[in-house]
This record gives sequence, C-alpha cells and structure tokens, in this order.
Amino acid sequence: MITGNFEYHQPSSVPEALALLSDLGDEARVIAGGHSLIPTMKLRLAMPEHLIDLQGIKELKNIDVSNGEVRIGAMTTQAELIGSDELFQAAPIIRETALQIADPQVRYMGTIGGNVANGDPGNDMPAVMQCLDATFLLQGPDGERSVAAREFYEAAYFTARDELEILTEIRFSACEGGYSYGKQKRKIGDYATAAAAVLLTKGADGSCTAASIALTNLADTPLYCADASSHLQSNGVSEDSIASAVASAMEQIEPVDDNRGPAEFKKHAAAIILTSTIRQAWARA
Repeated sequence: MITGNFEYHQPSSVPEALALLSDLGDEARVIAGGHSLIPTMKLRLAMPEHLIDLQGIKELKNIDVSNGEVRIGAMTTQAELIGSDELFQAAPIIRETALQIADPQVRYMGTIGGNVANGDPGNDMPAVMQCLDATFLLQGPDGERSVAAREFYEAAYFTARDELEILTEIRFSACEGGYSYGKQKRKIGDYATAAAAVLLTKGADGSCTAASIALTNLADTPLYCADASSHLQSNGVSEDSIASAVASAMEQIEPVDDNRGPAEFKKHAAAIILTSTIRQAWARA
C-alpha cells in the first residue's frame, strides 16, 4: 500500500529536531531507519502529517569505547555495529545479535536507536541492552536525562520516552567473560519465536562470579530475568543449576498465540533456546 501524505523534515542537529518536535506536536513522528514506522504507515495504521528524519544528524552516529565504557550514538546502523572491531572487543554480544537481525539490506539502514526506542517486543537489541545493564540517554525540551534499559519498557510499543524526547545515545560498561545471543525463528529475517541474551563471568576457581539473562519476544516487553541470573551466580553453572535457572525464567514469560505458533510451543522453544544459550556463554567464559 501507499502511505498517506506527509511533510518531510531532515534536521541537521538534535536541537533542530527537538524544535521541530515541539512546534509540530502530536502530528509529527521521528524516523530513524524506518523499518518499523514505514510499514505501519503503508498499512495506514500510522498517518503522521510530518516525518522528522534523523539521518542527517552526524552527532548521533558514533561508537566510542574508552575507560571501560561503551557509548553508541542512536543513529549507528546495525552494519556499523557489526563492522566495529573496537566494539566487538568490548561487547561481542552486540555483533552476534546484530548478525541475527533481519538481512544485510535491513542492517545497512536499521539503527540501534530505532531498534531499542520504539518498544517493539520482537526487536532483538532491547533484551541485549537489559542484559548489559545499559542506560539510554534522552534529550527533550527540559534537557537530557537517562533511563536504565531495565526500566525503559512499559508495554508493547510503550516506553519511558516522552513524545517530545529523542533517544540520542546508549551507554554500558565493557563486558568480560562468556556471552551468547540465541534465537529461534521461522526463517531468515523474521522476528524471534523465542530468543535469549546471556552474559556469564567465570572465576579462577570455576565459580560463576556474574550472570545476566534477558529474553526477547516472550512477553509484551523484553524480560530481564533477575532471579534466574542470581541463581546461576549463587549456585554455579551445572546442568542442574541451568535447569533451575531456566525454570525460573519460564515463570516470567507470557507468550501469546500468533502466526509464530501457539503459546505452549513458544514456552517449549524458549526453554530450549535459553538452555543452549547459557551453555554456550559458559563455554566461552
């Protein structure tokens, strides 16, 4: 289908974009890569009168790793995440995840900011950001504020971002140890039926000194599994503790029937994916 009529704006700075948002109000939408918004506009599920394209804002496209902190501009593409060796050394789970998003054409245009900001429970990066305990920087008419990724998602397509704010940057600490992002999907380019992000750190004595687990597309928001993470850290990583951690995580999920399968199948797939993802992360630790 064809979108409705709209006026196109391409600001060259964040203040200019914020001014446009403030002036145009409810009739304006911000667009990053466009892979979520444009399809809904073609279906006439969204009909904004103004599109504010962030592609021209160079300050939003960067990857910086220094002093143990990673900072990624919101308009950095998935392809740029994949191609950054510096980012791979600091957080290899990002590359592993980005390589499983859609296809190369999408990854050359799709941005990390767009992936995490719109609240789509099927997007891959939100769970990874929760796993990394990332912070999102938002700029709006009242200045800049930060929101933890684990507190950002409220419901499907509803987040802590105000309509007059723009997500500008993602920050998290460089990570050590084992990592894995496992994803079960119907075909290349599809959303996950179930996916899991896992970070594990192994001590010199073989104990699990840190653990972080998050899940994708198994509820109306990404799920950070605090109890499952704590269980592995407290009890170590063995087949028994993995089974217990998986069982704890499964108590959190709330999948629904859709064209990716019935809820019971998704629960089954989620348990398998999380088990294999924990095993792989521990093998890499």
